[in-house]
Amino acid sequence: MGERLHMKYSNMKAMVCDSFGPIGQLRYTEHPIPAIQDSHVLIEVGAASVNFPDALMVQGLYQVKPPFPFVPGHELAGVVREIGAGVSRYQVGQRVVATPGVGAFAQFTLAHEDKVLPMPDSMSLVQGASLTLVYGTTIHALKNIAQLQESETMLVLGASGGVGLAAIQLGKLMGAKVIAAASSPEKLAACQHHGADATINYLTDDLRALTKQFTQGKGVDVVYDAVGGHHTELALRSLAWRGRLLVVGFASGIIPQIPLNLALLSERRILGVYWGEWIKREPESHLRNMKFIMEHIEKGSLRTMINHHFPLDQSVQAIELLASRQAIGKVVIDINPGLTP
Repeated sequence: MGERLHMKYSNMKAMVCDSFGPIGQLRYTEHPIPAIQDSHVLIEVGAASVNFPDALMVQGLYQVKPPFPFVPGHELAGVVREIGAGVSRYQVGQRVVATPGVGAFAQFTLAHEDKVLPMPDSMSLVQGASLTLVYGTTIHALKNIAQLQESETMLVLGASGGVGLAAIQLGKLMGAKVIAAASSPEKLAACQHHGADATINYLTDDLRALTKQFTQGKGVDVVYDAVGGHHTELALRSLAWRGRLLVVGFASGIIPQIPLNLALLSERRILGVYWGEWIKREPESHLRNMKFIMEHIEKGSLRTMINHHFPLDQSVQAIELLASRQAIGKVVIDINPGLTP
């Protein structure tokens, strides 16, 4: 085990979940700094971002249910302060991004080295905290699962959220035409700003009719669905012959019940996207994907949209904003964004 040479205190500030329930019952409190473990690094957190799994997890609605008490938060950027035995990729003082699954909404967190990536010098901690989950999930979905091709057309549901904007950008980067669906003119404007070829307001427009119109009656080749709810069936019906529906998540809170004859008709395919499990099974493929993402972030061909900032003690408000589906782009918790090595 590594020694705690760089730590002055044994406790930290953190958001803590003591039991599953409403988001508002999270506590901002003193919490023990995690002890270093083999193959892990201890990271001082500069910034963390909020993702839908965080909102689901604290309510007991996520497929992963950590033991209590736990600190929520899937994604962060910060500086390595301790290194466990067996770690050779990282060193104390190195700036990194990490997706530990839990623990990000705190001043310090522990992450297995396989869930940590080095940060480019040009990238801020706030930006670094906002890219791994949305771009990692999306490139896996489009490249490894859907095998999106140039000249294909993709419909993105919930397109103004973090994963939605990532899907628009990566779809365009891969040569596809992208139709963005969201629920307000402001959200659709953000989608256009990030490259969407066409937009649909699915509160006022006929989603199925417009997708047919935009594709000259053919239907879309791929649906990227991180929302669920009743729009999923409409999107499935909008698929072309042998089109693919990507099941990414259920931000609406509703898991749709799909008539399977819709898959039989036109030989449509329904494909699950479970990025977290895939990382465990194919870590080298994940690293290749993230290298591609980092390169394009540095080039400027991919860019995160961060419109919402909260301090750590207002993490409840940050999670509730995302859960309400009112956010455009990423929601970030600024813990210590000026953190230096």
